[in-house]
Amino acid sequence: MAEPSTSTANAGAAPAMVRLAELVAALSLGVDLGFGQPMEHVLRQCLIALRLAERSGLGEEDRSVVYYTALLVNVGCHADAHEQAKWFGSDIELRSQKYDHPPRSIGMMAATLRLVGSGNPPLHRFRVGLEFGLSGHRDLDGMIEQHAALARALATELGLPAEVQEAVGSSYEQWDGRGWPGERGGDAVPIASRLAQLAEYVEVAHRVGGVEAAVQLAQQRSGTQFDPRLARTLGQDPMAILGGLDHAQTWDAVIAAEPALGRTLSGPQLDAALLAVANFVDLKSPWRLGHAHALSQLAPAAGARLGLPGGELQALRRAGLVCGLGRLGVSNSIWDKRGPLGAGEWERVRMHPYLTERMLHQSSWLAPLGSLAVQQAERLDGSGYPRGLPGAAISRLARILGTADAYQSMREPRPYRAALTADAAARQLRADVRAGRLDPDAADAVLAAAGHPAARGRPGGPGHPGRLTGREVEVLRLVAQGLSSREIARRLVISPKTARNHIEHIYPKIGASSRAGASLYAMQHGLLPAEEYGQLPAGEYGQLAAGEHRRPDR
Repeated sequence: MAEPSTSTANAGAAPAMVRLAELVAALSLGVDLGFGQPMEHVLRQCLIALRLAERSGLGEEDRSVVYYTALLVNVGCHADAHEQAKWFGSDIELRSQKYDHPPRSIGMMAATLRLVGSGNPPLHRFRVGLEFGLSGHRDLDGMIEQHAALARALATELGLPAEVQEAVGSSYEQWDGRGWPGERGGDAVPIASRLAQLAEYVEVAHRVGGVEAAVQLAQQRSGTQFDPRLARTLGQDPMAILGGLDHAQTWDAVIAAEPALGRTLSGPQLDAALLAVANFVDLKSPWRLGHAHALSQLAPAAGARLGLPGGELQALRRAGLVCGLGRLGVSNSIWDKRGPLGAGEWERVRMHPYLTERMLHQSSWLAPLGSLAVQQAERLDGSGYPRGLPGAAISRLARILGTADAYQSMREPRPYRAALTADAAARQLRADVRAGRLDPDAADAVLAAAGHPAARGRPGGPGHPGRLTGREVEVLRLVAQGLSSREIARRLVISPKTARNHIEHIYPKIGASSRAGASLYAMQHGLLPAEEYGQLPAGEYGQLAAGEHRRPDR
């Protein structure tokens, strides 16, 4: 393989101990994008929450709970982006109106209903509205509760203490008891939850309207949404809470502000945390489930075939886990679209590697991974994105990562096509090599590392997670893809009632109550089919087939 001018040899060469705060803060930047907010909205709300906590007399341990609660409060909100885009046109537009009206208000309900069917021609929009009125509203039942439950699950995966898990899980409760899930009110809501919620809304009001608007919002919702004592604390000396936010180096300030001893990760802990975040990001679309995990195995397997040293293999593995983070900033109306994309939609797709880089660049140990991930969609002939780099400017590791990503994407289904067979995918990969788009050495290494799909027996059985039967695993896989009970019935040649019965049995077995929760369970327990979702069986990174679609995959 010709040695390119750009080197990423040090990518992923993380220090012995890495601060968890940096990973969570980087993820929060993607949450900002998913809510249509400018980057560092969540970081600023974290600073506001910490300042309020200090002035409220909280000790260092309690402020540590506030810190991580404020950073993770909305991290689960993209998990049902598929359903949000299906009914409201753009999941990001739907979430962006969160701060325009009080929760549960008539104004909020009216604004939400106005979005039903958005982005469709008038007749189609009418049909979507009719379907939503008849049955689609059920997709919204429990949606916010699920956001909190999934955020709590991530806090658990990251090894955060029980106090953080509880506070994140209660982050949508309100002082008056009319929040979500509506099980707590007043002082029964953890203080970290109350602080994070007030800080979240105050940050937006302050950024849009200044100190006066922030104080006014807190006063207006005091005793209903917000704890009146915390609202009073803000009003007594607002400059002490909000002063300097517009000019602060927010990233540095938040990382430095972590109370108590900073939580650190190393070795397997770090890789497990990266995988947990990657799985959560992949929940955004049923068409991407397990992609990051599979890529993080295939890319270093190909690198090993090329004789790369251990540090570079580590970089490929970790870059495979983070390179999809920027997808949080692009609507599912694009990712899940079954038809061709328009020019404007393609521009959004081409931005997602850049967004990944922007999310990671402020962390000294994540930045090298961002520099590698931003090149994974570049092509040797300059036809890639986001920068259209020529071959000489694309690093060796990025060529391997991009080829592995192309292969993995082609072996997975997309809303506009079925998964390619092993032979068809391999032919397309080699065609891209002949056309000068992909590096031949990288392609050979990916194909050699992938091999051919191994035969898999029928899933399920007495020892299967959750005691699922083989049929229930089949249904769970289709639920994870976002199929309705009627579509599942057609696929499995059963009645819709039987499909619904299966779903009703599956959810209690696995402790889920939504597609997002079921999808996460399927990823965590290896229940997605290898031939469709790229899960690698035990052994040397598994046996898979190779391929890439001619156009950049979305």
